[in-house]
Amino acid sequence: MIRVVGWDGSALSPAAVAALAGATLVVGGGRHLAAVDVPAGAGRVVLGDLAAGLDALATHDGDSVVVASGDPGFFGIVRALRRRGLDFEVLPAVSAVALAFARLGLAWDDAVVVSAHGRDLGPAVNVCRAHPKVAVLTGPDAGPAELGAALSGSDRTMVIGTDLGTPGESVVRCSPADAAGRHWAEPNVGVVLAADSMQRPAGWLAGAPPAPAGWALPETAFEHRDSMVTKSEVRALALARLGPRLGECVWDIGAGSGSVAVECARFGAAVVAVEADPAACELVRANAAAYGVEVRVVPGRAPAAFAGLPAPDAVFVGGGGVEVVRAVVALDRPRRVVVALAALDRVAPIRAALAAAGFAVEGTQLGAARLVELPDGGTRLAATNPVFLLWGLR
Repeated sequence: MIRVVGWDGSALSPAAVAALAGATLVVGGGRHLAAVDVPAGAGRVVLGDLAAGLDALATHDGDSVVVASGDPGFFGIVRALRRRGLDFEVLPAVSAVALAFARLGLAWDDAVVVSAHGRDLGPAVNVCRAHPKVAVLTGPDAGPAELGAALSGSDRTMVIGTDLGTPGESVVRCSPADAAGRHWAEPNVGVVLAADSMQRPAGWLAGAPPAPAGWALPETAFEHRDSMVTKSEVRALALARLGPRLGECVWDIGAGSGSVAVECARFGAAVVAVEADPAACELVRANAAAYGVEVRVVPGRAPAAFAGLPAPDAVFVGGGGVEVVRAVVALDRPRRVVVALAALDRVAPIRAALAAAGFAVEGTQLGAARLVELPDGGTRLAATNPVFLLWGLR
C-alpha cells in the first residue's frame, strides 16, 4: 500500500505517524525526509529525480510512504502517481497557499492560484497584472525576486511566506521593487495583492471569475467621443482572432475609447492600451473602471511607446500604419496580430509585412447593415462604414 503524507511543518496526524511507522520504503524531498521519523530499516529515495522515485514505488514489495509538501493533491505529486497508474491513499496537510492567506487573515476563495514552479514565469506574471488577488507557487529561476522584477512599477503589494508552518517561518510584505532586490530563502510562496483586494465582495465561484456573459458589447456600453469606437461587429471578429485569455498579455494600439482593451480584460487577459491622445487615455481608464477590470494605459505614440512594455501574446492595431505593424511583428512575440483598417490602400502593405514576419495572414471586409426603426413603425437598414480586418497567426 502506498500512502501519500502531506507535511506542513506541524506535527503529523496519528494516521500519518502510523503510516510512516509501518513503511518499508519512504520517498520524498530531502527536507521532507529530514523532518519526519523514517523507520531505521526502511529504504529511502530522495525525490531529486521524480522518475526514479516513481519506479521505486512501482516495484517495491511492501508498504510505502511518499512525504510531500502540504496538500499533495494541490499542484503536488498526486497527479504524477495517478499518471503512473499507482494505487495510493492521501493523508493531506494544509497547503502553503492556505497557510499564506491564513497568516494574512484574508479569505482566498476569490484568489487565483498559479504555479511558476518548473514553468515559464510569464503567464503567472500576466495573471498578477490582471487580477487583484493572486497566489504564486514559486520555483528556481521563478522566485519572488524574478516575480518582483517583472511587476516592478506596478501598484501591487507582494507578501512572501518562507518556510511556512515551521519554527523558522517568515512573512514579509514588500513592494515588487523591494522583492526584486532581495535574496529569498526557499521554499516560499508569494501572494500578490492590488490595493482594493480586501474590499471585493464574495462571489459564487472560487478562483478566476467566469467568462463574461456577453461580449462585442454595443458602442453605447462605452464612453467615447464623436463615435470614435470600434464597432461591435468588428470587435466580435477581432476578439475571436485575438483569443484573449487568462495568463496572456494583449496590447491594444491606438486604443481610442479602449473598447477592445476592456473586452480583452473581461476575458482575464493582462491588457496594455497604447494611446497618443491624453483625453482618449482618460476614456480608456473610465471604461475599464466601469467594468471593474484593469487596463494599463500607456500615453504615447506607437512604436516609440513600446519601450519597456511586457511582451504581448496578442496585439490589436486599431491605429497606426505599416510602421507600427512592422514594429509589432519585429518582436519575438506576439503569436496573434489583428489589424483594423479603414483605408483600402493600406491592406496590401500591411498584409505583406505580416507575411514577411512569418505570419499566416487572412482578412475580410466587414460592412454591417443594422436594423433601424422608421417613424411609421417600419424598418430600414442603415449601413455602417466598411472596415478591413487583417489577422496573422504565428
